[in-house]
Amino acid sequence: PCVTRIQGIVDAYQQILPQIRLYGPTSFSPIINHMARFAAHSLQQGTAAQYFTLLIIIDGEITDLDQTRQVIVNASKLPMSVIILGVGEADF
Repeated sequence: PCVTRIQGIVDAYQQILPQIRLYGPTSFSPIINHMARFAAHSLQQGTAAQYFTLLIIIDGEITDLDQTRQVIVNASKLPMSVIILGVGEADF
């Protein structure tokens, strides 16, 4: 679930891309909560040695927008960022 640096992201993306099938519904709050648990655990260690970036690539509308907003607000003080990248023709 974790990679290091930009090259790690690129390598992970290239490795998983052939296995991805895009479909809905598109619910982000569960994966953001999952990442927030990693970040909260890191923060509790008190070393501030880790920072987490969650890159989500979406091809359609978010179906749990209210819950997604709330979990992002809840995670806003954690050592993490959420990047949502829209691809395709959907109204992002």
